[in-house]
Amino acid sequence: MSMIAAFYGGKSILITGATGFLGKVLMEKLFRTSPDLKVIYILVRPKEGQTLQQRVIQILDSKLFEKVKEVCPNVHEKIRPISADLNQNDFAISKEDLQELLSHTNIVFHCAATVRFDDHLRHAVQLNVTATQQLLLMASQMPKLEAFIHISTAFSNCNLKHIDEVVYPCPVEPKKIIDSMEWLDDAIIDEITPKLIGDRPNTYTYTKALGEVVVQQEGGNLNIAIVRPSIMGATWQEPFPGWVDNLNGPSGLIIAAGKGFLRSIRATPMAVADLIPADTVVNLTLAVGWYTAVHRPKSTLVYHCTSGNLNPCNWGKMGLQVLATFEKIPFERAFRRPNADFTTNNITTHYWNAVSHRAPAIIYDFYLRLTGRKPRMTKLMNRLLRTLSMLEYFINRSWEWSTYNTEMLMSELSPEDQRVFNFDIRQLNWLEYIENYVLGVKKYLLKEDMAGIPEAKQHLKRLRNIHYLFNTALFLIAWRLLIARSQVARNVWFFIVSFCYKFLSYFRASSTLKV
Repeated sequence: MSMIAAFYGGKSILITGATGFLGKVLMEKLFRTSPDLKVIYILVRPKEGQTLQQRVIQILDSKLFEKVKEVCPNVHEKIRPISADLNQNDFAISKEDLQELLSHTNIVFHCAATVRFDDHLRHAVQLNVTATQQLLLMASQMPKLEAFIHISTAFSNCNLKHIDEVVYPCPVEPKKIIDSMEWLDDAIIDEITPKLIGDRPNTYTYTKALGEVVVQQEGGNLNIAIVRPSIMGATWQEPFPGWVDNLNGPSGLIIAAGKGFLRSIRATPMAVADLIPADTVVNLTLAVGWYTAVHRPKSTLVYHCTSGNLNPCNWGKMGLQVLATFEKIPFERAFRRPNADFTTNNITTHYWNAVSHRAPAIIYDFYLRLTGRKPRMTKLMNRLLRTLSMLEYFINRSWEWSTYNTEMLMSELSPEDQRVFNFDIRQLNWLEYIENYVLGVKKYLLKEDMAGIPEAKQHLKRLRNIHYLFNTALFLIAWRLLIARSQVARNVWFFIVSFCYKFLSYFRASSTLKV
């Protein structure tokens, strides 16, 4: 019998960010392994034209919850949506709902955050810092609370090369940042943002670091733990391989490459691609929740959920595995899927990258106009290039994360719990995982039919030919301009032409002698 699964039986659990990728996988695992849990409270932002219960039904309609419905047929009755907005003070929760949360909650999993790298500092502070502070205040008023688990990121301290499982202090106290966001105008915030984030690449990593400090400083007597996952990807094993429903992390790049938009990226091939499957993060998180509540550590423990130190895979190897999978299962035409979009970021990219990718997109859009179809390639390519710029910092560097607490936790689990809540990344086969990831993007995210593979191959071939044609034309134009300006280039050109002429003459003469 799994001790962890038994622990969550009968519990009332609050999950923030439950409508997001990680939140859904977390809920699915809880219901599947502990179907007798009492209730899961989820904070749901009101959406015009849709009731809270309709939002719940929409979540449960996903293929992700098919197995859950078999073991827990009344799952919809065990999800209690609470109308809330993390951008508002006290989350704009009604008094009745707040009283219910305070009176019944046993475990809190704080997964909600803005993951936009280019988010305005004011908004990033509100969601990643202030909201965490307010949730801790709520948690301190929960008499039945047993554990508060905060989901951070392994990149919260990416300005360091080696990162330990500790909370690092920030140069400016979070309280001062929170207070200043209330009265500074946007222009001043824009001006001071680079100075505040320092050698971190964006507001996301900076505010997640601030959030950790808030957890440590304002946790009071709560049983708190912090989980730091690295780049989160599709599921590895549970409830089935390859499930993914968002464009974050590598998913957007996989789509771009699979559609034929992306031919190359500026990356360091030997840099470690610290990818971690979503179900691995969930298994560790649930194990951390159990350990924190039962063993009640004296201090706030930090758990790294990373792969690079235990089972490394570099970007070069990963790229080859993705391309090998594309040869077998290419994607369909991009312009058929209006929802196949990319995250947008206002960061400039390398000039040549922009030219070599945008020009073929412009040519292809011209082709679409001629055939009476709506041009979309240039718009998608612009978004893709901004995404690439956003990711350059992370795909050109490697980090070292210590995993002492994570390994300690693994040793505390029974053999049954190690099986049911497996977070041992050393068992992962990267070749199989990447293939399932690509298949998952195609089936679950883009909802493409596998029967369309022949047509998809033809589409990729056309895009590849356009790319090669453009690069050839660009090279010839550049060479012609060089010849016009350089005597050395003209001499080289005449030598090449003379050599080719002599070779052809020799070949013709040889053919004549043989006849």
